[in-house]
Amino acid sequence: MADHDVDLFVIGGGSGGVRAARVAAEYGARVMVAEEYRLGGTCVIRGCVPKKLLVYASRFHGEFEDAAGFGWTVPQSSFDWPTLIANKDREIARLEAAYGATLEKAGVKVLKSRAVLIDPHTVQLANGDRVRAAYVLISTGGTPSYGDPIPGLEHAISSNEAFHLREFPRRLVIQGGGYIAVEFAGIFAGLGSHVTLVYRGEKILRGFDDDVRAHLRVEMEARGIKVITGCKVAAIEHAGGHYSVQLSSGNKITADRVMFAVGRAPNVGKMGLEAAGVEIGKNGGIAVDEYSRTLVPNIYAVGDVTHRIALTPVAIREGHAFADTVFGGKPTAVDHVNVPMAVFSEPEVGSVGLTEAEARARLAQTDVYKAMFKPMKATLSGRDTRMLMKLVVDGLSGRVVGCHVVGEAAAEIAQIAAIAVKMGATKADFDATLALHPTASEELVTMRKKTASYAREAAE
Repeated sequence: MADHDVDLFVIGGGSGGVRAARVAAEYGARVMVAEEYRLGGTCVIRGCVPKKLLVYASRFHGEFEDAAGFGWTVPQSSFDWPTLIANKDREIARLEAAYGATLEKAGVKVLKSRAVLIDPHTVQLANGDRVRAAYVLISTGGTPSYGDPIPGLEHAISSNEAFHLREFPRRLVIQGGGYIAVEFAGIFAGLGSHVTLVYRGEKILRGFDDDVRAHLRVEMEARGIKVITGCKVAAIEHAGGHYSVQLSSGNKITADRVMFAVGRAPNVGKMGLEAAGVEIGKNGGIAVDEYSRTLVPNIYAVGDVTHRIALTPVAIREGHAFADTVFGGKPTAVDHVNVPMAVFSEPEVGSVGLTEAEARARLAQTDVYKAMFKPMKATLSGRDTRMLMKLVVDGLSGRVVGCHVVGEAAAEIAQIAAIAVKMGATKADFDATLALHPTASEELVTMRKKTASYAREAAE
């Protein structure tokens, strides 16, 4: 590879790109990473990590209320948005520095620059310099989508800007019904904002189990979030220091901020993909094979930019597999089946495997086990809340093919359950496991009565 400046040039310093760069360098490759914004990508800078910190902050309000039932007298509390954001920013800066240190230690050269493909082996930087690379990895992630243009759309913010608002919005309208929308609805409601969630579909959280979708809406509304479905924002007008939000239903809402969280799109614009021969797939992301290779043999892509499964652990696994395949001599394809997912809403959602609807469509027989109960903490706090747990089972083999949880620590429960689902554990294996009492998750091993069953003739 002497005719190249580097063995690997990584465009994008997010979680997938950083992992790929580090592992490739450990295999002995000469590696450069170009990141035009900040190392860490969506997850660390403007996604998972800062969002979870804000989620923690939002939950204290409920904790203060619940404390009274346990004998605590809590003085009237107050919340300061600038303090939270400043503390969050310090932690994000620390993590960004850690990412840089990790790459430096591995011998990776980091360039703070935009990078554009000129041809399959040549990358041009913002200052005009060009770098020749034997392999190129694209890991530029995703970017917020605003959907169809409407009058006044320029007044709306995305999740990116939500992390840096100078003033806390006392009235907030959020358009969207996916995980980002419901998470930010819970965050701002918990911090004291009057939140209205507007979603064009009939049920929030498209793609999740229907029982989860229905249950979460009830719980969100019980926490004061107004959920309007079958509707969307038609126009936004700025007037008198606030915003007048016109809905497609004809109703109007007054808000201090309007946030659009209608999804994220692969960040593929103005990167020179056509010049290099890289194709975009039908899903809008860079088209790749099971080894994350594009149609150009030396160019690969991992993470959200491929629009496969837009989750940080997936990007990390894909980045590592790429390095193993290309520089480690260990061809590795990532298994995208049974990837656990979490929604850090209030209450939390954890899920892995098939939904009930998916199982019914794919399996000859589907058995369902459900438990809905008041968590022990709520017995003294007096909070009107219910926890949901659901197992979806292949009725013929007995294998647990889906696990869905709504309630406190749902994500933690789903992570552990994902091991069992991935291993092919059966309902009998769950039943044979002794319960850990008193816990909420013991319900997963004590459910015995089928709440629904469905059988269909297998197509031949």
